[in-house]
Formats: sequence, C-alpha cells, structure tokens
Amino acid sequence: MPMNFDSSKPPAALFDLDGVVIDTEKQYTLFWDMIGRQYLHHPDFGKLIKGGTLVHIFEEFFSELKDKQDEISAALDDFEEKMEMPYIDGFQDFFRGLKANGWKTAIVTSSSREKMKSVYKKIPEIQTMFDKILMAEMFSRSKPEPDPYLLGAEIFNLPVSNCLVFEDSVNGFKSAKNAGMKLVGLTTTNPETVAAAYSDMVINNFFEISPEKALEILKS
Repeated sequence: MPMNFDSSKPPAALFDLDGVVIDTEKQYTLFWDMIGRQYLHHPDFGKLIKGGTLVHIFEEFFSELKDKQDEISAALDDFEEKMEMPYIDGFQDFFRGLKANGWKTAIVTSSSREKMKSVYKKIPEIQTMFDKILMAEMFSRSKPEPDPYLLGAEIFNLPVSNCLVFEDSVNGFKSAKNAGMKLVGLTTTNPETVAAAYSDMVINNFFEISPEKALEILKS
C-alpha cells in the first residue's frame, strides 16, 4: 500500500535534466537518430534510447561495435560542446517558488560527469541552484529501473511519498513509477497521451504548474 506524505519532513522535487530543466531533447534526438542511421540502420533511434545512460546505450546497442564506441563518444562530446541549453519555459520562476517554500531539490540525470561539465560551462548557476546533482556514474542501474530516483529520496533521508519527479521520457516515467513516486510528465519529448499514461499531472511547460499545485499532488 502506498505511503502517505509525511508532513513532519520537507517535500523534494527530483528533476530529470534534458527536456525538463533545459530544452535540449530535440537536439539529442537529431544526434542519436543520426548515430542510429549511421551505425545500426535504425531510423528512429533517438526515441528508443531516451533516459538511458551512455554506458547503458553502449551495452545494449553497441556491444558488437566496441571499436566504434570511442568514435561515438567523441562525436557526442563535440555535439554537447556546441549545443544550446535554454531553460524550459517557466522553469526558473517555478524553481524559485519551490525553494521559497522549503522544498529540497535535485537533478537526477542519466548524463555523465563529462556531459555535466558542458552544462556547467553554459549554465554555471546550475551547480549551486540545486541541493544535489545525481549523475550516471552514481547509479548501478539506469532508468527505467528505480535506482536513480530511489537514490534521490535516500540522499535527503525522505520517504518516496515526499518526492515528486519531473520527467519527459518513457524510461524516466517508468523509473519514477518503479520507485513508487508521484510524477509530473512534460510533453517536451512525448505527446500528452503517452505522458498521461504514467503521470499524476501532465504539463507542456512550468507556467502550467505552481509550487502549491505540486504539493497538492504529493498529498493527494
């Protein structure tokens, strides 16, 4: 039976990064679709790997192409150096509202430490905005397994019932649900119909949700 929100402890917002905090998913889709066509003859590869770590992607899809992995990694590093990283609409105001209301906040991303260096160069304030930043190297299992979000609850010493996840990918949706957490799904990567199948609320951007509504979702 699901646990109820523990009002003696603070709420926590656990954010995926790409497609949730920063508007980069369409750029990544183009990159991974290109890689899929080039190496696997797969025309829609970008959608297939959403939410997975690079290690997981290599293990699952490129285990027979180990000689190509360094080549792909180098191409990805170069791509990330050049890509634009704007915030999702409304994110900054919503985030400030959470902090003003005592929420704990963490990024829970499948991105590697190396990728995050590119993020910090372009958006240096991200390093200090969040209470914690959890990256690919910290998880024994990647999304859709629950490990990333369970670690998010653990680092704050909170029950899963106090944690609200913000995600955009199907693997991310499944990870949150497998962790037993409430979920706000964004339509930045998947259509509303797909996000709605997993989510307690679906939004197009952060103008459509308030800290008060987020707390209502956790307590419902």
